[in-house]
Amino acid sequence: MKTCSAFSVLFASVVSAQSGAWGQCGGTGWTGATTCVSGYTCTYSNAYYSQCLPGSAASSSSTATTLVTSTKAATSSTTKVSSTTSSPASATSSSTGKVQFAGVNIAGFDFGCTTDGTCVITGTTGPYPPLGGTYPDGPGQMSHFVKDDNLNIFRLPVGWQFLVNGVLGGTLDATNLASYDTLVQACLATGAYCIIDIHNYARWNGGIIGQGGPTNDQFANLWSQLATKYASQSKILFGVMNEPHDLTVTTWAASVQAAVTAIRNAGATSQLILMPGTQYTSAGAFISTGSAAALLGVTNPDGSTTGLIFDVHKYLDSDNSGSGADCVTNNIADAFQPLATWLNSVGRQAILTETGGPNTSNCATYLCQEIAFLNANSNVYIGYVGWAAGSFSASTYALTETPTDNNGVWTDQSLVSSCIKR
Repeated sequence: MKTCSAFSVLFASVVSAQSGAWGQCGGTGWTGATTCVSGYTCTYSNAYYSQCLPGSAASSSSTATTLVTSTKAATSSTTKVSSTTSSPASATSSSTGKVQFAGVNIAGFDFGCTTDGTCVITGTTGPYPPLGGTYPDGPGQMSHFVKDDNLNIFRLPVGWQFLVNGVLGGTLDATNLASYDTLVQACLATGAYCIIDIHNYARWNGGIIGQGGPTNDQFANLWSQLATKYASQSKILFGVMNEPHDLTVTTWAASVQAAVTAIRNAGATSQLILMPGTQYTSAGAFISTGSAAALLGVTNPDGSTTGLIFDVHKYLDSDNSGSGADCVTNNIADAFQPLATWLNSVGRQAILTETGGPNTSNCATYLCQEIAFLNANSNVYIGYVGWAAGSFSASTYALTETPTDNNGVWTDQSLVSSCIKR
């Protein structure tokens, strides 16, 4: 859906015939090394993925069937508990080989927003709320995904302009907010977690937040109002911004800090906050662009980092834009492995809030491998959210994950049924 550049981080194994620490060592279609360097064991996750995880054996065959989890981040990834009355939640550090969150985006309220942060809010080119009636049935989709597919999180993208009816720095528009809140409440009613996602690319009508466009105070004011409304909802996650790009990342970190402070000071002290980097928050570019280093310094008002989760995206086509005709990579070697290594080193966690591709057999293979890696590294990756269900149509949008409803019988798109469902 979005255009972003792919960045590679090269990893060298100590012995060319063996996979290095945290490297892949088996799985469907894997043709590389099947043993690990000393101190790591080739550990089975599922048919698509085996990984070199810390273990006592010098090396082991990729046919291992017992999941071994990292002991490093299991103790360090949960940061200090805040000293506020109600401390921000930490994501669960799992040892079960399964991420805490799995779900899809429910798109529609973001329609009309382009990558320069311009959002049309009226007419046929603006938002297309997935609220049933003449619109796609977003509440029905979410109910199906929870009941039939065991999904437990939905990302609900929305344009900033829509929420304030085009008035920068203004109060939340009662009518538009009520419409969006209908989707939020439908999400909460399923028992799932719900991500409020401002889908503006760190911009407002071309101007970059804190860098000549909206001020940090205006951005913080938006989040203060939203956090005040949803402060009592423990299953709300705050997605600070969708896909920032082409900006100064250290300055952007100050804007993120303003949003985090506003959310916490508004009383939302128990929810997770998702913090994106630049370059369309690409997982493959998170370290090389300086996003990781810059966002590492963002804290809660009490100085802790509890509940602050890094937000990344990654598509599976050749240029990571999501616009390719097919999938060509599982993103592990050049994106998720390097990022996992860094996350382990600093004791922090990330969530993948956009990934996907066309509903082809290649995409199913690669997406299943990608998700298997996240599950195998669930101490640092807390979840994945596919792009996208909601208002998309299978006949007009290749990346659709919108299920079809035939008199109450729901049928998933192939990527959902093959990889995303649990």
